[in-house]
Amino acid sequence: MVFHKGQMVRVRRRSSDESWEEYMDGLVGSRGMVTDPDSQINDPDSLIEVSLEDKGTFRLPQDCLEVLE
Repeated sequence: MVFHKGQMVRVRRRSSDESWEEYMDGLVGSRGMVTDPDSQINDPDSLIEVSLEDKGTFRLPQDCLEVLE
């Protein structure tokens, strides 16, 4: 899936990516907005920057995110 700046997303589940850290488990279920998609690489395994409501901004693997309509 290709993410775009400004898209609303939800952290759907724990990622299988090696960059996932234990503290990120607390982010599952959080909603936010894509602030910096990695459109240059367009690699499903690359990290994208997401600003999560009441939690801050994080670089997250794409496989844990779902787009909200």
